Amino acid sequence: MNQEPRVDFPQLKWRPAAVSDVPVWAALIARTAAVETPVWYEREADLQQHVASGKNPVARHAVLGMDAEGILRGYARISKNPGGDKAHGFGCVDPEWQRRGVGTALLGWLEQRTRERFAEDAAGSSAELPPRLRIGTEQQHGHQARLLESAGYTVVRYFNEMHRPLDQPLPTTVLDRGLQLAAMVPELHEQVRRAHNASFLDHWGSEPRDEESWSFTVNNPQARPDLSAVVLDGATGEVAGYQLASHDPDIAVQRGYREGYTELLGVRREYRGRGIAQALLADAMRRFTGAGMDVASLDVDSENPTGALALYTKMGYCAVNRSMAWDKAL
Repeated sequence: MNQEPRVDFPQLKWRPAAVSDVPVWAALIARTAAVETPVWYEREADLQQHVASGKNPVARHAVLGMDAEGILRGYARISKNPGGDKAHGFGCVDPEWQRRGVGTALLGWLEQRTRERFAEDAAGSSAELPPRLRIGTEQQHGHQARLLESAGYTVVRYFNEMHRPLDQPLPTTVLDRGLQLAAMVPELHEQVRRAHNASFLDHWGSEPRDEESWSFTVNNPQARPDLSAVVLDGATGEVAGYQLASHDPDIAVQRGYREGYTELLGVRREYRGRGIAQALLADAMRRFTGAGMDVASLDVDSENPTGALALYTKMGYCAVNRSMAWDKAL
């Protein structure tokens, strides 16, 4: 990519992102979130992880647009796994600069950078995949949906955010003989990563997580290993299932309740049907309650092949929000 990125909106000055931009970058996202009230948005600590990425260095994968006073008014970023069949696009526009065409220009940059990234990956591989860009939105943000529809994107999947109040009686479960619940400790990180990759082989849109992306998950500032757990096979020591939790205190202030969030829940296929997911969720609820949380929450693919939606409903979770994944073949 050139030193001055090609973004078709000359009223702003565009340049690649840098590590030193993280504070103003996070401030732009926070200003936008204050108006658009998304369920979740990236904070400064999240952006610090992005700028540390070896796979998607921000100097080539993120662009910032400044006004004449040097105030950041818009950004876009892509993320892609080497050999992956899609790139993920992210971005936002300062509310004071919306409806001027900035979003359309940033979408154009995202698409062009995605094409370039696929070409770069193909140069070092025997397989050449057609470029594809995926962008996520929340149902409440109709302006984003209209932009994506007008640009030729289609919804390929729906996801439900589900809540389970913790002031109701908590479920009790018993694990099968030979299985044991254990704390999530750093010594298990690699085993859980491998279990996650095995568990999600049959999940739509999932790609294997390497050591870098897994480190971002388990070392995220909002990660709560004390609210997480694994189920081990007592005979082999293998990780049969896991529940990784997080808590965002800023979101608690914004939404008015404390939320224990299940980031990832997985069970290896050979261990399914033995009540492991139920046991992990019940354990999570007890941990969340003990930590003073009001709600247990998670997100689920509405077409999850493992029957997760029915399981969550049975355990008292109810859908409260919906989000969408939009795709465009480039």
